[in-house]
Amino acid sequence: MDALQSIGVFAAQTFLILFAILAVIIVIAIIASKASGHKDEIQVELIHKKYKNFRNLLKSQTLSKTERKEMKKKLKEERKAHETQTRDHEKKIFLIDFNGDIKASAVENLREEVTAVLTLATPQDEVVVRVESPGGVVHGYGLAASQLLRIRDKQIPLTVCVDKVAASGGYLMSCTAHKILCAPFAIVGSIGVVAQVPNLHRVLKRYDVDYKEYTAGEFKRTVSLLGEITEKGEEKFKEQLEDTHVLFKSFVHKFRPQLNLSEVATGEYWYGEQALTKGLVDEIRTSDDYLLGLSEKHQIVKVTYEHHESLSQKLTGIIGKAFHKGSLSILEELETRRFL
Repeated sequence: MDALQSIGVFAAQTFLILFAILAVIIVIAIIASKASGHKDEIQVELIHKKYKNFRNLLKSQTLSKTERKEMKKKLKEERKAHETQTRDHEKKIFLIDFNGDIKASAVENLREEVTAVLTLATPQDEVVVRVESPGGVVHGYGLAASQLLRIRDKQIPLTVCVDKVAASGGYLMSCTAHKILCAPFAIVGSIGVVAQVPNLHRVLKRYDVDYKEYTAGEFKRTVSLLGEITEKGEEKFKEQLEDTHVLFKSFVHKFRPQLNLSEVATGEYWYGEQALTKGLVDEIRTSDDYLLGLSEKHQIVKVTYEHHESLSQKLTGIIGKAFHKGSLSILEELETRRFL
């Protein structure tokens, strides 16, 4: 028994020591993180140069040693000549990527990227946005579409490229463009609205559990997770969904008036070739092919907003998410969400 107690005391002391060491490491890391002063920033990549480097690398591998020397000399002369020329008045292509999730989280980066582009872009330039999204919350994708409208409102040509999917909220964004390019098997469309509301009222009733919900306003809560869903509440909820769908269709019609909305606004999706036939897109072409063609004559500037979190922010975020997931608030939030 004494031996077991000794082992237990030793294990407890070891755990406390390890915990103390870990705590010291975390504190030091937080202090170091604050001292390093991580800042959010805009990253710029010159895509036309990357393509040119690809070409030169592949070309050099097919030449003899003498030809490679001549090629290097020629490239050096071209670079010198290029440096003496001004390109301020040449058309520039600004490239932005939007990879959307159900919460439209990427909109936080998109708004900064669009702002950065608008500080320099002019109507003689072009903005290309590669959209990839299956859709998500109405307010998130509504804001994302509004960010792209900022470009259009400045009279700057806007092109959206869809390589994989731009459905529902993703298409809400895409339709703001002057031109939509689409890969042959990319998924486009899904002009509709959906809401999913689990209801546990009958389960609570079965086990004699009371759930009371107090509201001010007849339709403050139409349907809920735990409350009884009434016929009147359900009718109002469906009416709100239909209103959202009408707004969605009106928005699409404003920018693509040639569409037959009764045919395409059914919530269905189509692949590239079908989408072209129905007028949802303007051309079957991948973003890679389009950008490669542009790179022959124009600068292509990819703009990316990088958000750097300090260690303390990451730790706070992890704790906050864990608490949020363990609470009922996440379920309450799901009740009222409508998805494009």
